[in-house]
Amino acid sequence: MIVARLRLLAVLIGVAGTCVWTTAVPAGDARSPVSDNSFTIVVMDPLALPLSCPCVKGYAQRDYDQLGKFLAVRLKCPVNVAYAETLDTALGKKTKGKADLVIGKDSVVRKQAKKAGLKMVHIAALTGLDGKTTQSGLFIVPAKDSALSIVDLKGYRIILGADDCDEKNLAAQNLIVQSGLPRLHKPETCSACSDGATKILELYNEGTKSATIISSYAKPLLEGCGTVKKGDLRVIGETDPVPFVAAFLNQDLPSATREAVANSLADVGSDKDLCKALETKSGFVDVGSRDPNLGVAAKKN
Repeated sequence: MIVARLRLLAVLIGVAGTCVWTTAVPAGDARSPVSDNSFTIVVMDPLALPLSCPCVKGYAQRDYDQLGKFLAVRLKCPVNVAYAETLDTALGKKTKGKADLVIGKDSVVRKQAKKAGLKMVHIAALTGLDGKTTQSGLFIVPAKDSALSIVDLKGYRIILGADDCDEKNLAAQNLIVQSGLPRLHKPETCSACSDGATKILELYNEGTKSATIISSYAKPLLEGCGTVKKGDLRVIGETDPVPFVAAFLNQDLPSATREAVANSLADVGSDKDLCKALETKSGFVDVGSRDPNLGVAAKKN
């Protein structure tokens, strides 16, 4: 059912483009659905090995080079994989302004693509090893702090994440208000979870009560990488789940290319070796479009 929905999504987003190549390639036919015979993937997934660290065995070591090889065979063209923490960096320094497929945190890709003037289409979400496609924001305080829940943070210095990280900003602000605390009109932010974690420990030692929000996926890495010592921090609250890693296709691609890529991503879940390389349980799945402007009906995961 998931694969069928993903294939249907490929057809729906493809109707708006102009078909340059046929997607159905006969056996032995070397034609590619990619019009300029090259394809560029920008990877912004924080759990990709080049963007993370190998401190926790079997975690945050996603090898997207293997996805590049997989797509190269399917698309019958060279596939370039570029890793970058921001879309700006990728476009300006690594891909000469090209981004055919972008894989990264859902809210980050959406906001950075809009800022860059790219029209990206949400095509699928990547499942984690637990099968989920979501993450959450964790409210943390120093372990010795007296706060036991978010309602205890009244008067605290609360450090949010960057405004394009929904789990550490938007969802966190919503939970703060729902907990009866004043809305943060000019919130203090830290771009990295590690920065926020070390900051509140420093403030605690200085006598300042503070809290920060980290991404749920980052919690194992803070201690694993030695950023903080085990037991230094304590979780006192968690936001509602928000979308995590998703794949977005450039809307300016020919419809045949978009359909071919979407169909290929739908097949990732059936490749055990590729799933292992990407640290995913079921590969890419159709969770429905969360963008009403894409014209695809939303569906539950």
